[in-house]
Amino acid sequence: MARYTGPTTKIARKFGEPIYGPDKHYDRKAYPPGQHGLAKKRKKVSEYGTQLQEKQKVKYTYGILERQFRNLFVKASRMRGRKGENLLLLLESRLDNLVYRLGIAPTRAAARQLVTHRHIVVDGKICNIPSRIIKIGDTIGVRERSQALEIIQEAVTGRNSSRYPWLEWDGATFTGKLISLPERTEIPENINEQLIVELYSK
Repeated sequence: MARYTGPTTKIARKFGEPIYGPDKHYDRKAYPPGQHGLAKKRKKVSEYGTQLQEKQKVKYTYGILERQFRNLFVKASRMRGRKGENLLLLLESRLDNLVYRLGIAPTRAAARQLVTHRHIVVDGKICNIPSRIIKIGDTIGVRERSQALEIIQEAVTGRNSSRYPWLEWDGATFTGKLISLPERTEIPENINEQLIVELYSK
């Protein structure tokens, strides 16, 4: 299965919430996709179905395929603390997600593309691996020759510097730093990670 590149609004409508951020198209059609989405009576979803849907929602939100996601869950299971929270911290620590959180790119998909196209540096060295796990203290920046790119300029101009307290941003040098891991309550996405833990624990 390749990474999903189709309409994001359709996926958001599938899960019943704008998982990719504010979406005027979703606001106009906030019901399931399909010819009978508005009128069709949905059958009661089983416990397994609810757990599976939550996992799929997180995968689409962070743009991760099944094998990557399962590997992250295995890694989270070996860490101290709660498996679900550890999983979210690993997802939040991915390079592509942090490029998005820092406001260098408008979406996670755009952030992933900037990384793979070698526009992003980690601790001063070019890194083209979106799944790289960033550690506390690592710096993430825009390659000097890439700072004039329109997509980066627009994203940086419209960013909110105080949006995420676990990140620092220096607009003069186009660099940011992961200063701590976020608390569970600070992660804004609507995720019930316990459902994912229960799914993989079957």
